[in-house]
Amino acid sequence: MQATTFKAFAIANEIDLNKIAVHCGIRKKYTWEEPLILRNGVLETILRKSVDDTQQVLVFSFGSVVFVNHQAKEITDFLRYIRSFEPQIDLQNASPFTDDYSLHAEATENIELTDEYVVVPEHEDFYPLLISTVLAKSVALERIEEQLGRINDKLENLLERLEKGKLRIGNKELARTTAQIMRHEYNSLSYVMILDKPDITWTNSNAGQFYDRMMEFFELNDRYNILKNKTEVLYHIMEGFSTISHSMRGLFVEWIVVILIVIEVVLSVLQIAGILP
Repeated sequence: MQATTFKAFAIANEIDLNKIAVHCGIRKKYTWEEPLILRNGVLETILRKSVDDTQQVLVFSFGSVVFVNHQAKEITDFLRYIRSFEPQIDLQNASPFTDDYSLHAEATENIELTDEYVVVPEHEDFYPLLISTVLAKSVALERIEEQLGRINDKLENLLERLEKGKLRIGNKELARTTAQIMRHEYNSLSYVMILDKPDITWTNSNAGQFYDRMMEFFELNDRYNILKNKTEVLYHIMEGFSTISHSMRGLFVEWIVVILIVIEVVLSVLQIAGILP
């Protein structure tokens, strides 16, 4: 059997599946837990060319798109189609967050997992969905890890300012950085739904075992926990910045109060001395 190829992209933080479904004439309300799967006639309408039964595109609400058995031109055309619904998508910067994989069905007793392909004894209908789901989550985590790196760079700049004695940090800057951390936490810990499994894994034991092996091989749970721990560290650092900022403002207010008291005492002394009326 010919190998099934997969190419996954993380192109956005979020994609509205229902907008695409309505445009494609699909009468179904999509939730965060399930991908939008496009194939056959719907896919032909989008790509404006004929496709075979093995080709499909899976679009995930957390911003990932997985192409099954597609050529480069078809991938480019579809991504441009997606951008008509999500204008903020930057297709020029989509390539860093991508992964290629393939599925091979051969005469073997055990499933063989590698970095580039998986070999299974026989083809099952659930393999493309489960492989696509794992790849989609993996590239989404790559995108989130890169975003976390940018937040760390910003915090490093703030730390350098503190080391130079520049203790005052504006409320807007604190709020903006905290919002970035919260957005990062929302995208990684909530929206990507690392801990959620496709429905087929609950009803088919073989599918469940295969999905668990794929998750373990791609280290999704470990990467999830690392991101979670790093996020907690970021919050701890921001608490330190906030404490220093509030302390500096409190000290400033205290000095203002002391200065006002001194001025009032001086004015009173001058009045008693008859210097002031």
